[in-house]
Amino acid sequence: MRKILICGGSGQLGSDCCQVLQRSHDVYSLSPKELDITNPLDVDKMIRRFVPDIILNCAAYTNVDACETEKEPAWKVNVEGPKNLASGVEKHGGQLIHISTDFLFDGRKKPPEPYLEDDEPNPLSCYGRTKLEGEMAVRQATASHMILRTAWLYGVKGRNFLKTMLKLALKDPQKEIKVINDQLGSPTWSYRLALQIDKLIEVNGRGAYHASSEGYCTWYELACYFLEKMGVPHSLIPCTTEEYPTPATRPRNSILENRRLKEAGIHLMKYWQDDLDQFVSVFREQLIGEVKEGK
Repeated sequence: MRKILICGGSGQLGSDCCQVLQRSHDVYSLSPKELDITNPLDVDKMIRRFVPDIILNCAAYTNVDACETEKEPAWKVNVEGPKNLASGVEKHGGQLIHISTDFLFDGRKKPPEPYLEDDEPNPLSCYGRTKLEGEMAVRQATASHMILRTAWLYGVKGRNFLKTMLKLALKDPQKEIKVINDQLGSPTWSYRLALQIDKLIEVNGRGAYHASSEGYCTWYELACYFLEKMGVPHSLIPCTTEEYPTPATRPRNSILENRRLKEAGIHLMKYWQDDLDQFVSVFREQLIGEVKEGK
C-alpha cells in the first residue's frame, strides 16, 4: 500500500482515480480549491503535511479554445503547476505521475498511422504548447516521474463531448447538429485510464507512456455511436473542420499507440467501442437524469 495524493481529485479523471486507487492504496484527494498547484508554497505545505509516496496530477486547464485567449491562467495551471509538484517530489521524495495529452502532436501523420512515445511533439494550439511545456518542466525538475498521454477523455463526472451531444439531442432531437467528421482519435474512458494508472503504479513505471483506447473514429462517428447506444433520437450532420471553425487548431490525427505499455506486458486499454458500451450500460439512466435536471 502506498500513500497517494491526487491533485484535481474532484474532476473527471481524478474522481475515477480516487475510486480505483483507494481499493489498494491510502488515497488523499484534493480539489483545486483545496490545493492550488500554481502556488509553490501551498504545494510544499501539502507535501510536508501528507508525505505522499506518489503525487498524481489530474489538475489541468483543459478548455482548449479558451486557452487561446486565457494564456496566463493556462500557463500557470499546465506549466507552473506541474513544475511545482515535480520540484516538491525532488525536494521531499516520492514520485510524480503527470497526465498529458494527444494535443502535443500536429496530427499530420497519415491516418491510421499512430503517434508513438518518442515522436517529436509539434503542438498546434496554446493548450498543446502549455501541456508540452508542462512535460518539459516535469522532466527538468525530477527524474522521479511518470507521464501519461491520453486522448479524447470522457467519464461520468465533469464536462465532456459525450455529455454535450446528449444534452443537445435531448433538448431537440429534430435540430440538425454539425459534428466534425475529419478529425480522428481514440475516445478514452477515464475509468479505464484509472485502472491503467493503478497497474503502472504496481509495476513502478517510469518515463512517458501513451494510454488511450484501442481503435479510432471521428467525432461524428463517436457521437452517432454513443447516442444510438443511449437510445436517444438525434439529427447529426457530418461536417469538415473548415465548416466548423474553432479558436484553437486541433490535430486531424490524434491516434496514439500504447507501445510502451504493450512492450512491458501491462496494457489494460480496450477498444473504444467496448468501453463505451460498458459506460452506457452502467450510467445511461444517470446521464439522462442529469440532463433533465439541468446539471
